Amino acid sequence: MRIVSTWETQGSKAIAALVNRGSVHLSLEPVVRKIIADVRQNGDSALRKYSAKWDGFEEKQSLRVSLREMNAALKSVKKDQPDFIAALELAANNIRKFCEWQKPKEWLRTLQPGVRVGQIVRPLERVGCYVPGGRYPLPSTLLMTVIPAQVAGVREIEVVSPRPARETLAAAALLGVKTFYCIGGAQAIAALAYGTRSVSRVDKIVGPGNSFVTTAKKLVAFDCAIDMLAGPTEALIVSHAGNPTFIAADLVAQAEHDPETSVAFVTTSAKLAKEVVDECTRLASGNAIAMESLKRNGLVIVTRKRSEAIDVANAIASEHTTVEHEDVPNIKSAGSIFVGNYSAQPLGDYASGPNHVLPTGGAARFRGGLSVSDFLKVISGQEISRVGLRKLGPSVVRLAEAEGLKAHAEAVRVRMGVNRA
Repeated sequence: MRIVSTWETQGSKAIAALVNRGSVHLSLEPVVRKIIADVRQNGDSALRKYSAKWDGFEEKQSLRVSLREMNAALKSVKKDQPDFIAALELAANNIRKFCEWQKPKEWLRTLQPGVRVGQIVRPLERVGCYVPGGRYPLPSTLLMTVIPAQVAGVREIEVVSPRPARETLAAAALLGVKTFYCIGGAQAIAALAYGTRSVSRVDKIVGPGNSFVTTAKKLVAFDCAIDMLAGPTEALIVSHAGNPTFIAADLVAQAEHDPETSVAFVTTSAKLAKEVVDECTRLASGNAIAMESLKRNGLVIVTRKRSEAIDVANAIASEHTTVEHEDVPNIKSAGSIFVGNYSAQPLGDYASGPNHVLPTGGAARFRGGLSVSDFLKVISGQEISRVGLRKLGPSVVRLAEAEGLKAHAEAVRVRMGVNRA
């Protein structure tokens, strides 16, 4: 990890590079475009071809995992790993409760006499949940994508995951998932976005994935809604007198996701900065991926003032951001905020309730993490009586005429019983 200071040119350049990072590798677009076009044209045969090439898919293997297979996985895992099932159930309950609290409510209110307005909340009909199955199988991501869709009331939930682990299938069975495809990569995104003979087209695709998945989501986004372009994991911690072992443990925990993971520590204490670097080196020892990530993308930033540290944190807009309690009101941009010494970031990755599908690449400047709202349409509504028409009508006619939209004005006039001018 490098230690830099904000008052040095080297520090300013390092921070600027972190602020201007992106989630999508533009160089991948041509190859991903070809994959998407192939799946659109050739459907299941293209899916099988790419799945055989990259995921060890067998010739006669079904694209879809049967309910029997999912239930068998749950039964097997319950027998071998009852503690894992108990942990899944605890996490699922917390996530579900959080989503229920999150869900927007319908309302109808009287704006003025005769004018009632409100919002109507409706779920999406069909969504696709991408669950990574590469270096690390992530049954936790299945919980984080499927549960908010269920709470929203989505009628059809389709899960895709390449080479799904037994634990991932068990989690699917535990949640009552009925449709699960053992496909992944850009080809799975294309199948969900456009449909094939075996895979139904969805209204929205959610969930994280590798660079091919993220690039594919970007390319289909005009034809199928997506949640966000989620790139490599990010972690940022702001502390000035915290426990260096706790801080380093969180940084190393996120660093082990991928060599491209970005981790940063911001502090006003040069002493704490050095202690955190030493602890990161010690804790990452023997973890090749974490060591590589820290070497490539680990950054410790020393600032002159506490307020400057917060400015740096907001500019970076990290996926995971840990701060001390008194700094929470000043954090404006973060995927998810962890407060204080004991709010370990992995708690949020698994079981505290908030979602772990979070914005990366600076996208926390304009959105938060995946939520039940991502699976809902909030539709505005209005009901106007004759009394309300008399109140609003003349103003609407005047505004419409000013814009030259005569038919708009006429649609109000005929209801008011006013003769044409």
